[in-house]
Order: sequence, then C-alpha cells, then structure tokens
Amino acid sequence: MPKTVVINAVALTPRLIGQHTPRLKKFLDEGKLATITPSLPAVTCAVQSTYLTGVTPRDHGIVANGWYFRDESEIKFWKQSDKLVQRPRIWDLARARNPSCTTANICWWYAMYSNADYTVTPRPMYPADGRKIPDVWTRPADLRQELQTHLGQFPLFKFWGPGTTIDSTRWIADAAIAVDGRFDSSLSLVYLPHLDYALQRYGPGDPRCAADLAELDGEIGKLLDHFQSRGAAIMILSEYGITPVSRPIHINRILRNLNLITTRTELGRELLDAGASRAFAVADHQLAHIYVNDSSVLPSLARDLQNTPGIARVYAGDSRREIDLDHPRCGDIVALSDSDAWFTYYYWLDDNKAPDFARTVDIHRKPGYDPAELFLDPRITAPKLTIGLKLLKRRLGFWSPLDVIPLDPNLVKGSHGLLPRDPADGPLLLTNHPQLLDVHALEATEIAPLILRHLDLTA
Repeated sequence: MPKTVVINAVALTPRLIGQHTPRLKKFLDEGKLATITPSLPAVTCAVQSTYLTGVTPRDHGIVANGWYFRDESEIKFWKQSDKLVQRPRIWDLARARNPSCTTANICWWYAMYSNADYTVTPRPMYPADGRKIPDVWTRPADLRQELQTHLGQFPLFKFWGPGTTIDSTRWIADAAIAVDGRFDSSLSLVYLPHLDYALQRYGPGDPRCAADLAELDGEIGKLLDHFQSRGAAIMILSEYGITPVSRPIHINRILRNLNLITTRTELGRELLDAGASRAFAVADHQLAHIYVNDSSVLPSLARDLQNTPGIARVYAGDSRREIDLDHPRCGDIVALSDSDAWFTYYYWLDDNKAPDFARTVDIHRKPGYDPAELFLDPRITAPKLTIGLKLLKRRLGFWSPLDVIPLDPNLVKGSHGLLPRDPADGPLLLTNHPQLLDVHALEATEIAPLILRHLDLTA
C-alpha cells in the first residue's frame, strides 16, 4: 500500500547539507526545504513530542529530557513510557482519520506501550550482578529476537557514550527497512541520532564532523533507496541545530553557594537530596528547570539568577507562559543560557566528593544531562587497556565500575536547547512532495498536520 516515512536526522541543519551529503543534496534539489522553529526546550524528548502531537510542552507535558517528579521527590531522565505524553500522538491522529492506517515507530522517544502498531526502541537489560546488557523492546514481542538474529545485538555502547559510532544509526536504519518489509506500515518513523554526537563533541564548524556527515548521508541514502522503491512520500527533518559553546554554567553550584542545596553523604560521596533542598536545578543542555521547595526564596533567587553571567533569561511563575513552559512538571523558575553557554548538573564543590556515577555513563542516576559522557577522561594514559582490565575483572566476578568519564565540562564544544539565531543553523524539514509545503518556515506544532497531509496524499 502507499506509505509515508519520516526520517529524523538529529542535528541536521540547512547549512550542513552540501559537499559531504550528496544524497541529501539531491533530495533537496528535487524537493523542497522549510526551516523549523522548534519548541522550547529544543531537546530530543520535548521536540519529538511536539512534532508527534502538534502541541507545545505546555499541553503534552514533556518539558525536557527529564524533570523532577514532585510526588516521588526524584529526578528522572530518559523514561520511556508512552503514558507520560499527555496528548494523542500521530498514530492516534492518523487512525482517527483512517482506521486502516498503521504506524511503525523505530526509536522515536516514549515508544513503550503506545498505540503504534509496530515498535522498536532501545531497552537494556540490568541483571542483578550489575551488568548492562544491550537489548531492545519491540511490539510485537517476537520482533525483538527476529531483528537481533538478523542484524546482531543492538549496539548500545555505540548508541551513547565515548564509543559512539555510525553502527547504532546503521542498525536502526536496517531495522526500519526490515520492519517495513515485514509489516508494510502506512507510516514509518525513523530516528537517526549519529550526527548529534560529533557536533556536541567538536562543535558544528569542526572539520572532523565531515566524516560523520558523510556516514549519516550514506544511511539516509539507504533508506531513500528502499522507501522510494515503495513509492513513499518522504519527509526528512531534524529536532534542533547544534551551536558552538565555550562556557559551562554550574547552576547547582550557584544554588549551593546560596545555601539552597542539600546533599547527603554516602560512603564519602555527595548525593543531591532534591526533596530536602530549598531549591535545585535540573540542567538539560541550554535550559534549566529550577524547582523551589521553599517559596520564600523564589523572588530573590530569580533576581540572583538573572544577574548571573551566562544566563540570558529567567522566567519565574506566571512569566513561564511566555515560552509555553507553565506546565506543572516545569521548574518554578526556567533559566535559558547565553547562546555560547550551557548548564551542567554538577552540584559538588570538590571533585573528590563527586558521586561514583559522575565518572561513568549513567544516564538514569545523574540528576541532569551530561554531555561529558561522550568523552574518555584524557588523563587516562591507556584507555583501551584500562577499560579492558575493568571488563576482565567483571568477567572474573569482581565489581569494577567503568569510571572513565571526565569531570571536565570544557571538553564539550556544542550544545542546543535554545531557538536558533539563524534559521540556517536550526532544524529543517525536507519533502519529496513540494506541493504540500507552501511555506519556507514552519513552527514545530505544524509538523504533525504536515505528516497527516502526506498520509492523505498516499491514502
């Protein structure tokens, strides 16, 4: 049956299409491009939810990649349940218009337990012995074994962390083709994260990113070959552009120096005690949610933050409506960094008291996003040998944490989260059906209706 595919090439911008991306350039020349003004914050979970619902975080509730769960007094990042999204998503909207419409979701976020007909999403196993084993969650359940038998185990450690390569994006692209071959869905959503990592490491102007652009272009070309042969309407989009940064802002250390942060010491290490703190920040790239447990400090804290170098704007209380971030999950204060700055989650004042997970890849225990996980600590003289010995100890039954991540935020050269200053450096949408795109600029909330128009064309 006729079909539509939406390929999410994370961090792709108009400026990056050219010499190193011949397949994308050809697709652009034969189709049409529009720039996208993303919703705030311009981060993965929030923007994807806006694209798939057609409403902003104020309504769908995904206010960042993670937030403070007030009823549990815990900060949680990278949760996966579809139930967290508080509005119908594109597969619900499409099925309401055409009950025969089916959707395959290949690694777009909040995939688990949704109404999408076919689903593939990373989901590691965590045995009691402390291991993290790469795996995926699928619908139908038997698809999990089928894909990993034919494509190999999902390359989790090349999906995120210092070992990231094109392998994870290649696996996802191959899985999308395999799922389409088996189920022939009306709508396929495909998430390709590869470019995001190089640009955060090096910044968008670094020549080392050329190889990553070429690798991404190759995987997109493979998807184009498959879906064009099926007569599909094809959309290629991105969530945000990466901007060069040079100033990490330690917002929790600022709050700690104001005597607002409470920590708990365990085995000589400091842990952020969110529930006991008068105020604390959940940092996510260039936006931070500041949760205030003691309302008496809110007015003065908002003023202090607004006067802090590196913080561009502060929205407190009702003023959060100006940026559509007045949802109950949001911080009582929302801070935006300067364009060349970004927020760390660091709250300790002495690296010797940093929690043990700070030097590991641990996206669920860290109370904020940590792009330093993309690097190996440069102070380790023989990183491969060091990691090999730690893994050997684990195989022999000894606990040995992979504490190879640096505590140096100055290594990070690219970030995102703000609205782009120049549309050429922001997210984009490309389509091979230019008649459906009658503007040159789109709001993020217009993506879902545009996907539906593509589906109507192929119905």
